[in-house]
Amino acid sequence: MLIDLLAAGANAAPQNKFGFAEALEQGGFIAYATVIILGVMSFGSFFILFTKWFEQSKIIRQGRELRASFWRAATLKEGAAKLEKNSAWRQIVDDGIAAEEQHGKMVDATDAHEWLVGSLTRSEASINARLASGLPFLATVGATSPFIGLFGTVVGIYRALIAIGLAGSASIDKVAGPVGEALIMTALGLLVAVPAVLAYNYLQARNKSIAEQLHGFSIDVLANINSKGAIKPAVQAAAAAKPAPAKPAAAPAKP
Repeated sequence: MLIDLLAAGANAAPQNKFGFAEALEQGGFIAYATVIILGVMSFGSFFILFTKWFEQSKIIRQGRELRASFWRAATLKEGAAKLEKNSAWRQIVDDGIAAEEQHGKMVDATDAHEWLVGSLTRSEASINARLASGLPFLATVGATSPFIGLFGTVVGIYRALIAIGLAGSASIDKVAGPVGEALIMTALGLLVAVPAVLAYNYLQARNKSIAEQLHGFSIDVLANINSKGAIKPAVQAAAAAKPAPAKPAAAPAKP
């Protein structure tokens, strides 16, 4: 008896005809295409966010390790051997050493200095360009995904108007599906755009901080090369030179 009552209640329960899947089915090809495009944009945005974040974090970690050990080496080559291969910091040092070996062919001292500066500047530019890769995609997603969602919204509203015209009245059962589809497309467009914009601004700020650190390190390398190793960062020199422990006060002489 109880089973029959539950079965009767289940059969009598109204079925939801206005869910997400139903809205996509009513929207047809345009609705499915819009959702797929927004899904690809969202996946690409999060993929770039996490990959670039790990890449930036690795460079920041290497920078902290560099400040602790690099400038304690006697020469740049010895310091470069302590850095990880294929790292941004190692690239600047290697490019500086290569430029130093080549600048001896310059007749004018001014040309030699400009050659060193230009070599280090190109090294910084290549690193910054590599760090900025992928960010244009985030900017594109943040700028265009709301309009892609809006396109689905317009199509949904258009279908709602057609349903009203065919029915001759704006009954809720005729317009609920198309209007629900339109609202879903608007929400999806915003849901894709907002994380992309936040990720772009966040990664761009970290790239700017890394670029400033790389530029400062490049200046230190240039000064070290021009001074034949005599000039090193003042902070590191101060950290390396530990003050001698204070001697205990002498005991007063007994009378």
